[in-house]
Amino acid sequence: MIGLDIPDKTHDESKQGEALMLDKSPMVKNGRKLYIESYGCAMNFSDSEIVASILSDNGFETTTDFKNADVIFINTCSIRENAEVRVRNRLKEFKVAKGKNPGMVVGVLGCMAERLKSKFLEEEKLVDVVVGPDAYRDLPNLIEQVDSGQKAVNVLLSREETYADVTPVRLNSNGINAFVSIMRGCDNMCSFCVVPFTRGRERSRDAHSIIKECTDLFSEGYREVTLLGQNVDSYKWADEQTMEHVNFARLLELTALVHPDLRVRFSTSHPKDITDEVLHTIAKYDNICNYIHLPVQSGNSRILEMMNRTYTREWYIDRIDAIRRIIPECAVSTDVITGFCSETDEEHQDTVSMMDYVKYDYAYMFMYSERPGTLAAKRYADDIPEDVKKTRLQEIVAKQQQYSLHRLQAQIGKVQKVLIEGTSKKSADDYCGRSDQNAMVVFPKDERCKPGQYVNVMAENCTTATIIGKIVD
Repeated sequence: MIGLDIPDKTHDESKQGEALMLDKSPMVKNGRKLYIESYGCAMNFSDSEIVASILSDNGFETTTDFKNADVIFINTCSIRENAEVRVRNRLKEFKVAKGKNPGMVVGVLGCMAERLKSKFLEEEKLVDVVVGPDAYRDLPNLIEQVDSGQKAVNVLLSREETYADVTPVRLNSNGINAFVSIMRGCDNMCSFCVVPFTRGRERSRDAHSIIKECTDLFSEGYREVTLLGQNVDSYKWADEQTMEHVNFARLLELTALVHPDLRVRFSTSHPKDITDEVLHTIAKYDNICNYIHLPVQSGNSRILEMMNRTYTREWYIDRIDAIRRIIPECAVSTDVITGFCSETDEEHQDTVSMMDYVKYDYAYMFMYSERPGTLAAKRYADDIPEDVKKTRLQEIVAKQQQYSLHRLQAQIGKVQKVLIEGTSKKSADDYCGRSDQNAMVVFPKDERCKPGQYVNVMAENCTTATIIGKIVD
């Protein structure tokens, strides 16, 4: 057992872009206001919390109105083409604001930074600074360069940077849920994906720092953490003093042991790496949620090989069978890409049949869009017509809506343990929160309860996305 400090268990006690606000003030203010907008995955939002911390320590305050900002950063995503279109349109809006305030600094962070730096800086002149995911510590220096009249760029990738010593500033926080980054980068070379090129090689964060962050969050009143990584199952870290090794199953266990009232989630798993050891760990601890996001991308083995996913249809089904056997009540979600290069109608039907086999609780579904610089862009023709891609996407979306409803209907009449997150967006008279299986649950407010508490909710009805119920004793 690794020598990590675990609190006594008997001790009492994450699309469109989003503007982010700090929940703490810098020790010494410099009079300048910061505006950050994030797009894409949970990792990007977690990175924005790191950026906010670094700049808060350098005197910046934040604003929710970019027109009042002295420094604007947009944290970008390159996974889908439409995300880049949205970012570029947003940068044009920022350029108009900069025209009225010439001293304003506009910058691009994250995954689009390295790939499109020359376009942003030189061709379109949309930004002043471009910063890659491993260079956020350099932001104060880069802002100074821009202040002196220069353009500034740092997109160098690192084999060591994990920001383990940076305490993230919780952004737009409800004080209940928090992201905790456990690793950075990715060693998987999926042919459709830019992440290995934009985020660099895989490296795992010091387990001591992860457990300390989770412990501190619990002491501050947070009741749920989501452990983040491009592929959490490949987490591996060794204590240099004891040479004890910590894999993802052990890290999950250590996080669960912080406190039984700290709910633990994680994202994302990779089918080639998720082990029975991880599944048994989830089954062992009540506070590790019975929910796994396991991207399939395609149900056809030939397409999976072209995608360089390094597993087959049969391997994926084996992992699903293991989940159902070891964690019978586990919810499973997925990612699906339709219309990948050379995909036939029959191969598309393999994806449809995979959805019939698994009956996913929910899914993120996309048409394939070629990303410049990826292995697929270099090797394969994007030869599926857009209307065919769209038709296939519509088919799997309709299929998923059917199973999402089916999964939630199966919960009707059952009691859900729900962590109250806040007031429902649709009714001021209702609370909302998520069940252990990550389903959104809405129920009437009760004066005995408040956000951050767990309640038992009897599921009485549902939509395709939400359970509707009432609190029971």
